[in-house]
Amino acid sequence: MSGLGVGSPASSSVPPSADIAAEAQQALAALTGRPDAVFHPGQLEAISALVEHRQRALVVQRTGWGKSAVYFLATLLLRRRGGGPTVLVSPLLALMRDQVAAAARAGVRAVSINSANAHEWGETQAALARDEVDVLLVSPERLNNPKFRDEQMPTLIARMGMLVVDEAHCISDWGHDFRPDYRRLAELIRSLPHGVPVLATTATANERVVEDVAEQLTAGPADPVFTIRGSLARASLRLGVLSLPDARQRLGWLLAHLGDLPGSGIIYTLTVSAAEDIARLLRENGYAVRAYTGRTDTEEREQLEQQLKGNELKALVATSALGMGFDKPDLGFVVHVGAPSSPVAYYQQIGRAGRATDNADVLLLPGREDREIWQYFASASMPTSARATAVLDALSTDTAMSTVALEGLVDIKRSTLELLLKVLDVDGAVRRVTGGWVSTGQPWEYDAPRYERVAAARAAEAASMLDYESTSACRMQLLQQDLDDPSAEPCGRCDNCAGAWFPTSVSDSDSSGAAAALDKVGVEIAPRAQWPSGMSSLGVSVRGKIGADELVQPGRAVARLTDLGWGGPLRALFSSTTPDAPISRELVDGCVRALKDWPWETRPTGVVAMSSRSRPQLVGSLAQALSTIGRLQFLGTLERSGGTPRGDGATNSAYRLSGVWDTFVVDPSLAAALQSNEGPVLLVDDLVDSRWTMTVAGRELRRAGAAAVLPFALATVA
Repeated sequence: MSGLGVGSPASSSVPPSADIAAEAQQALAALTGRPDAVFHPGQLEAISALVEHRQRALVVQRTGWGKSAVYFLATLLLRRRGGGPTVLVSPLLALMRDQVAAAARAGVRAVSINSANAHEWGETQAALARDEVDVLLVSPERLNNPKFRDEQMPTLIARMGMLVVDEAHCISDWGHDFRPDYRRLAELIRSLPHGVPVLATTATANERVVEDVAEQLTAGPADPVFTIRGSLARASLRLGVLSLPDARQRLGWLLAHLGDLPGSGIIYTLTVSAAEDIARLLRENGYAVRAYTGRTDTEEREQLEQQLKGNELKALVATSALGMGFDKPDLGFVVHVGAPSSPVAYYQQIGRAGRATDNADVLLLPGREDREIWQYFASASMPTSARATAVLDALSTDTAMSTVALEGLVDIKRSTLELLLKVLDVDGAVRRVTGGWVSTGQPWEYDAPRYERVAAARAAEAASMLDYESTSACRMQLLQQDLDDPSAEPCGRCDNCAGAWFPTSVSDSDSSGAAAALDKVGVEIAPRAQWPSGMSSLGVSVRGKIGADELVQPGRAVARLTDLGWGGPLRALFSSTTPDAPISRELVDGCVRALKDWPWETRPTGVVAMSSRSRPQLVGSLAQALSTIGRLQFLGTLERSGGTPRGDGATNSAYRLSGVWDTFVVDPSLAAALQSNEGPVLLVDDLVDSRWTMTVAGRELRRAGAAAVLPFALATVA
């Protein structure tokens, strides 16, 4: 059978029985509503392995093959034989919503428990007790909720009829979307009673990931994992790559040709700001599009998903937040403005398209900045020995500490700290309990060789993505080869096989329209209103809300460093290889335009420059230029107390605030100028990241007599 790999001699020599084949066929007809429905190669074999042989199985099949049919039908058959409910571990809320709906169509009673409906857990428990639940969907994070883990999981494990791990590549830190919470599933699998079948499914796993997942599924050498790997070719997809010189050309192409793409689809970007900028540009030019990012709240995400499914939108402009689990079978196209760092991740995202259609278009518009973004995310996601040691040193074995409190003791930003705690939890070094985290006291050693191998694998994947962009060979075949698909062969449809199916030029008018949108300036710098928790442990005696008489006003920057338009020249300006120099006329013009559009309540009357150790000419010349052009009094420079701020290199809010606390000095001449200046002060700096420098500097100016402080900078980090 093509695409069928078998991991157990018993399962390879014992085909599905006639009884199970007939029963499964009947259930399939009910699921699809078609009496003539037939199984795809491998589906019936997987169901038999789970129901008849109670095995552990791994299914690696392309999107749209029907992996959900396997676990829903296996659940039905197991329940008829007296089995308990299936526990389905599912990574995303979008996936849960779609799977619950699909289960109902199959006659399977499915309920979910996740962060959005935790208040319904009591009702779910009651339904489980009445044996009225066939499938319980849970997120991997829920498995480590202390109350759920300690009070509910033992009962579930005792009654569980089958465990299903969807998107199983997340188990492996070799996978493109590794999640530490998923690694905890290996412990759950080891705790299952003998004879409880386990199914892991994914569409995006190369041989290394398959081996890693199978190792975590196995119950022992006497009970190997039954593995089914099918062809990953997607005959409905027509792939292409269009390399254009800059963001203006790429957005110009979208402006001109988005309407020509079939149906509705997804435009993927690498950053939140790019998604928001592109969505704004397209909307302003008449397209029904919306942005969908990590900043989009849960309720709005669900609304946007439904609007796209109902073809009320031409496209969602999305980051990877719209990924696994989103199911629109007739999605007509996927366009990437910027390439993911891995062909495997790219295959997973384009797999959203063409599930139930004969044709769907997939186009990649790579950017020169892609590699910088890949490097940033790669370095942010890898734990380091120093950080892990700092966390373990800060935790005790008997007193729980919240993440917020821990942040005040270790110089690690919140998102990185949360990821690191999960890794340490999986490794058995820490444990999540009610109230926070504790150290287990177990010996722990940083696995440097493993992380070095993972980093090398990530670098190889990035190189493969660049090969995909530049290859003259079949693009689908190359993606299959990156996924170690032995059936890889030319598709006959991509731009290299059949010629470019998309326009390759951008007209001057479309390019100009994009340029006008990209040239927009003005990003708000939201003021800090609350001091971080735990500052007393760092020798800074502040807490709670920042006093009204010490607050700065909402500020402005020309652009974000990640912006598609001004981001490029600003990134070049702040490069470590760019020497300090007076500000250019082009940037002054951008600043003037940003100030002109600033909806301040009261116009500033004076300018104060921030002292700068790295770019004194840049900041000083900018402050002087704004003073002259705006006819504002130049009040002076806010000096630092000397030396290198102790917060250099700090990553979280508490340490950044500590690093700049008491480092600014308002000299007598500046104090006198502030007191004689009757209006707001424009506080000028080059780059804003955490906003604590502006917050502390503005506080000092307010305490010295400034009526109000309006922060202004060339750029913000995000």
